[in-house]
Amino acid sequence: MGYSDIFNFARESEAILIINGGENSLDKTFQYITKASGGVFEGSFIVAEPAGATIYTSILEEETARRTGLEVKIFHGRQEYESMMRDSLKKFNMVGLNYSSLSLENYKNLLRIIPDKDFVDVSVSIKEARIIKDRDEIKNLKEAAKIASDSISPVHESLKEGVTEKEVAARVVYEMMKNGADGPSFSTIVAFGENASQPHYSPGVRKLKKSDGVLIDYGALYNGYCSDVTRTVNFGKASEEMKEVYEIVFKAQSESMKLIKEGANGKDVDIKARNVIDSTKYKGRFIHSLGHGIGLDVHDHSALSYTLDFPLKENMTITNEPGIYLPGKLGVRIEDDVLVTKNGCEVISHGATKELMEL
Repeated sequence: MGYSDIFNFARESEAILIINGGENSLDKTFQYITKASGGVFEGSFIVAEPAGATIYTSILEEETARRTGLEVKIFHGRQEYESMMRDSLKKFNMVGLNYSSLSLENYKNLLRIIPDKDFVDVSVSIKEARIIKDRDEIKNLKEAAKIASDSISPVHESLKEGVTEKEVAARVVYEMMKNGADGPSFSTIVAFGENASQPHYSPGVRKLKKSDGVLIDYGALYNGYCSDVTRTVNFGKASEEMKEVYEIVFKAQSESMKLIKEGANGKDVDIKARNVIDSTKYKGRFIHSLGHGIGLDVHDHSALSYTLDFPLKENMTITNEPGIYLPGKLGVRIEDDVLVTKNGCEVISHGATKELMEL
């Protein structure tokens, strides 16, 4: 879908206003609409109509903005910013806002600048449009997944006794950027041994020892689009328990992957993987949802959860990431990026190995 499809869901809005604040309050919908290659666009805004969009930005981003092919208007200072915003919305009675990405500070400023305008929340409409990826988005997502997939082997080959989790995380980012990533799509997780039992672990100074499991959860950013992959391997000979856990997690992913297709319920896909794990002695040790959407955000939308009815549609991109976590001992997670198709799915990352790799 393109940004104009937002208006298919938000018919009550004559125009949509997307506001970027500072570095910590940037709306990814700004990039979705502009398809800008580069730039930050802090303190900028867009007024989008079904027929086209206009970027309002500072001279700092002028060159990048004009490369989008959209109409661009440049402001010089806060007073001109506010004047342009008022003028740009004069002819519209009903203006849509993306409440889900609009900070309270920016909203209060907006009400001060334009106190007499009717605003309506179109965040659900934006989400619905963004869930289905168009051809260019899929191309970017596939490249992001390929970069991540191509980058892990050199990292595994570089593992040596005494290296720290932080050093391995740095190597992951280096390899991805060497392969064409714009950067990591999120903070890389590297967990050795017992630390892998924490799904959202932050890498530390724990040193690698023989027989440690190594869990790496990482992703590449490419043209603004994200990948999200997890690989678990073993440094040296693995314990029988580690091998058993890996085999179960791989089976959970493989069996649940067979259910992914247009029209399937994400809830059923999660339950399938959960049942595989819960039929073993590791019942209850799969402690998160099976997967989420990926796109401009790493967690782009909900997707695969036993608590949520979520119909899968063609050209959604999601993750499939079952795991087993044994506190104080080990953790295994296998995660791949998946494109939903009419009659099945396409794994756009390289896919995990069936057997646990012993390095």
